[in-house]
Amino acid sequence: KQKRRKLGPERAKAVNDEVERLSKAGSITEVKYPEWLANPVVVKKKNGKWRVCVDFTDLNKACPKDSFPLPHIDRLVEATAGNELLSFMDAFSGYNQIMMHPDDREKTAFITERGTYCYKVMPFGLKNAGATYQRLVNRMFADQLGKTMEVYIDDMLVKSEVAADHINHLATCFKSLNEFGMKLNPTKCTFAVTSGEFLGYVVTKRGIEANPAKIAAIRDLPSPRNSKEVQQLTGRIAALTRFISRSTDKCLPFYQLLKANKRFEWDSRCEDAFQQLKEYLSTPPVLAKPEEGETLYLYT
Repeated sequence: KQKRRKLGPERAKAVNDEVERLSKAGSITEVKYPEWLANPVVVKKKNGKWRVCVDFTDLNKACPKDSFPLPHIDRLVEATAGNELLSFMDAFSGYNQIMMHPDDREKTAFITERGTYCYKVMPFGLKNAGATYQRLVNRMFADQLGKTMEVYIDDMLVKSEVAADHINHLATCFKSLNEFGMKLNPTKCTFAVTSGEFLGYVVTKRGIEANPAKIAAIRDLPSPRNSKEVQQLTGRIAALTRFISRSTDKCLPFYQLLKANKRFEWDSRCEDAFQQLKEYLSTPPVLAKPEEGETLYLYT
């Protein structure tokens, strides 16, 4: 059991509001004498609102790992390129649409100033929540995956190589959603578009494009003044590696700066490489599918 942690007034109010919301939705219930007890964690989101989670660290340590495989993000993204129409969907509080087994509900108990509660639905933060959800969606869309749909946990995409087929592909998807009673979040759904963001990439009929926000994160970065800022730079570069040809050569001065026992010195060589990288990213390449019948060149 975790000892109760003190929260500031704003965070405490956010927890109370979340408890009230979840209670009304029937997602949590009050519990007495639980064997497990965790604290809520409150984090501010980008939009300024509070996100309330539960610190299941102790429970997760005691749980065996569910080794059900998650799809490779790169493969899913590559499979979306070259389609005329796309629809992007997001499940409404996805994890909360899966019920907890009655025997395991008490294990999710958490403490608030209003009392002790446990989840009746699968909460965010459990060790095996992602694997459990992926197993469900793989079963739901077994006949569509890799053909007219790609799904990564609660991110769903319906794709159509021919625009005229898109309505039928959506109808098949909705049929599966209705059969399993899964609800979508309409504010996070976009239907019948030619491009959109999927798993951190921009996918279009032409191919895969780098996320503009990730490019801006490097382009707007000032020249690093210490090793920590160089590490931040290389971390942002890593997110765009597949869009930077010969990235290791282009970024070699940065990696050499991070070598152990080397004094930090951002010299003209580093600055030139930094500016050249920004220039390169001003017009990043589009990753396209190989055309059948065309010669494919492999550079090593």
